[in-house]
Amino acid sequence: MVVTEQGLSGDNGMEDFGYKESLDRSIGKFASFAAGVSYISILTGTFQLFYIGFGNAGPAYLWSWPMVFVGQMAVALCFMELAAKYPVAGAVYNWSKILGSKIVGWSSGWLMLTASIVTLSAVVLALQLNLPRLWSGFQIIGDGSGAKDFAANAVLLGALMIVFTTTINALGVRLMARINSAGVFIELIAAVMIAIILAINIDRGPDVFFSTNGYGAGESGGYLGAFLIASLASGYVMYGFDTASSLGEETVEPRRTAPKAILRAILASFVIGGAILVFAIMAAPDLSDPQLGEASGSLQYIVEAVMWGPLGDIFLICIVVAVTVCSLAVHTAAIRLTFAMARDNALPFGEKLARVHPKTQTPIVPAVVIGVLAVLILVVNVGQPNIFTVLTSIAIIMIYLAYLMVTGPLLVKRFKGQWPPKDLKAGGYFTMGRWGMFVNIVAVLWGAGMALNLAWPREAIYGTPWYNTWGAFVYIGGILGVGLLWYGVKGRHHIGTLASHAAAPKAGAEVADV
Repeated sequence: MVVTEQGLSGDNGMEDFGYKESLDRSIGKFASFAAGVSYISILTGTFQLFYIGFGNAGPAYLWSWPMVFVGQMAVALCFMELAAKYPVAGAVYNWSKILGSKIVGWSSGWLMLTASIVTLSAVVLALQLNLPRLWSGFQIIGDGSGAKDFAANAVLLGALMIVFTTTINALGVRLMARINSAGVFIELIAAVMIAIILAINIDRGPDVFFSTNGYGAGESGGYLGAFLIASLASGYVMYGFDTASSLGEETVEPRRTAPKAILRAILASFVIGGAILVFAIMAAPDLSDPQLGEASGSLQYIVEAVMWGPLGDIFLICIVVAVTVCSLAVHTAAIRLTFAMARDNALPFGEKLARVHPKTQTPIVPAVVIGVLAVLILVVNVGQPNIFTVLTSIAIIMIYLAYLMVTGPLLVKRFKGQWPPKDLKAGGYFTMGRWGMFVNIVAVLWGAGMALNLAWPREAIYGTPWYNTWGAFVYIGGILGVGLLWYGVKGRHHIGTLASHAAAPKAGAEVADV
């Protein structure tokens, strides 16, 4: 891999990696911000996972929301510096490769890619929680009372959504950006309105957040143990902000746009999502209602209880919009990561996966391959829903590990005095300055601690038998092991920028092999 050593030239970041321009550079400021927000997806994540937090630790689980925000903000700030220097497709993969080594980069990319495909499958399942509530006709398989009606119908609706996201992504980034931006605009307006309606209907004061309310009593670890389990509900939501930088090759002025988009995405998600969660608990008709700890009831139950007239249906429609743009963003990010690894010949069939359609200027083959794989994973949900739950949980752990493979090598660079580059400040791009070392240390400690908490063997989350309870170690070990086997036997001998994507070297440019 050839990287120029002449600093920042232009504002597209391609020179630092030796790639030639091949994607459609048309994404503006709001579309870049929308990409990060839609991946985090305030309405999808908070509504889909509220039951895990509240069911395990009660109202006080809300303290995990600011805790996760602080940790992820440290990661985001590191990513903002990197986005200002290297705004390229498959951001996490390329960053870890240039900061660490080829194998570190490949491992992070492999974990991120497999996790993204599983995440796409997980997100589309949320349609089953909302569409049949809007209209019974969406319960296409059975009437919902059968043993497998719920799961089978969820797979069908999810598969149809994946067909939609595959089609949109294949048609080009401009159409994807328009749909995503419109959807995010609707989601943000809806989220703010939901927070306001909940605030109007509050029945109790904030003191409810300063008591354990009996949760954790009689269990090993007491309330701390219950809280650590509940914190997964927040940890499962606040990630994916790197999508804005992963679309850097398709963004106008990416070195200035991408860092701001990352910051705005995580801030908006924290403030609006936090407001919904706080006011929902304060407005809940009955905090002892068991539905609040069940996936089928959860946060939707509270919001519907305080809605009046047609607002309930409007609210459900907004949730469906949020799930749609979240699915689209996850699929888009996975495509860019596949493309980024493929043009380095770091995946099987690299030349085909890295091919860009001359008319749409988008990689179509990865869109189709990822869509097919996501549907195949969905099918697991019909007969083995517990295994699917384990897989979706460890997918998020793999993303945290991939992030750690960026912040870790970045911290090593700081200790060696090799970061931040002088040309970042000289160019007026984002840098943390003297705070960089402290924030980077927090990001690494946070990433390691949260990954361990997420992976900890808990029957309450992963179920039984033992290989599910220890699923984070068993399945991640298997996924990484299979990948590294391919890398060791074949991949490492062929990795390098494909000739079809390599930029012509500039006269007099100094290069270094990475």
